[in-house]
Amino acid sequence: MMNIAIIDYGMGNLHSAAKALEKVGAQVSVTRDPELVRQADKVVLPGVGAFGDCMKNLNERGLAPVIHEVIAAGKPFLGICVGLQMLFEGSEEDPGIAGLGIFKGLVRKIVAPGLKVPHMGWNSLAFQAASPLFQGLPPTAYVYFVHSFHAVPTDQSCITAVTDYGGQVTAAVGRGLVQAVQFHPEKSSAVGLKILANFKEMSI
Repeated sequence: MMNIAIIDYGMGNLHSAAKALEKVGAQVSVTRDPELVRQADKVVLPGVGAFGDCMKNLNERGLAPVIHEVIAAGKPFLGICVGLQMLFEGSEEDPGIAGLGIFKGLVRKIVAPGLKVPHMGWNSLAFQAASPLFQGLPPTAYVYFVHSFHAVPTDQSCITAVTDYGGQVTAAVGRGLVQAVQFHPEKSSAVGLKILANFKEMSI
């Protein structure tokens, strides 16, 4: 069975993500060991908290270069919540702190006049482009969000799903085997489990 490594860098909803992946039949290891991440068949980067703190922890544990390595090696990769945001070049939340730069663009504050920020709760996805994560989902799929910032890619064609919260908010991005979601699939009931099952089935 293929092994999925969930990167443990001291931030993120690690164990609920692991339990959800195990529920769909995945073999999962939660690890901060760079070598175990390299050896995994697929890799998940979760994230909860501030962009700057997450990047600081990744860098201090020597895990940022490993992420570049596994992506360059063509391994399926899934970013969740701040794990999506860190794939970009930087964030308005912590100016001056470099992201991983896998996707060009910045993470910006949600502007939603008359609505509360953070954007918290269930919202529907509007699919923008094909993604292996979304195979078999209903046309109207609801997922669970908790965030104040969202990615604004330089190349909008990498956006695979958006949601409406006072305007268009990036909900998912992807290119090839690198896919990421702003919402929490592990908190998104049957839809979220289907997304994680799809990631488990992504071919190498």
